[in-house]
Formats: sequence, C-alpha cells, structure tokens
Amino acid sequence: MTEQVVRLIYPPAAVNTPVVNQLIRNFVGLTVNILQAQVNPAEGWLEVQLVGSSAIIESSIDWLRSQGIEVQVLGH
Repeated sequence: MTEQVVRLIYPPAAVNTPVVNQLIRNFVGLTVNILQAQVNPAEGWLEVQLVGSSAIIESSIDWLRSQGIEVQVLGH
C-alpha cells in the first residue's frame, strides 16, 4: 500500500458536486481520509490522504483533474 497526501482545490462550479463520494465509488481499493477542509459557497479545498496501490492513486488523481479539481501533491 502507498499513501499520498494531496490538496484538492475546487473551482466555484464544482463546490456543490459530490466529488469525494464519486471518487470513493469509482476507485475500489482506494481509501480517502479527509485531514483538513475549508469550503464556502464560492470555493473550497480539502487536504486528503489517499491510500491504495500506486496505480489506483495515480488514476484517481488523473480523474480528479479531469473533473476540474486542481490537485497539489503535498507529501507521502
């Protein structure tokens, strides 16, 4: 198992979209642990720990970016 900490920065258009829920449903074998969050009606960010295989983590980050979420890799 690999773990990666990332910051997910939501654009205004995605704040009301259940991105984390979709992430968990789409990537079986990925564990998502929310570490910090700040969300308001106009924007938001989450710091999450992703745990799973390297391939699943990489695919999940690619998927998040395809949904318009900016992903900043913070650490392992």
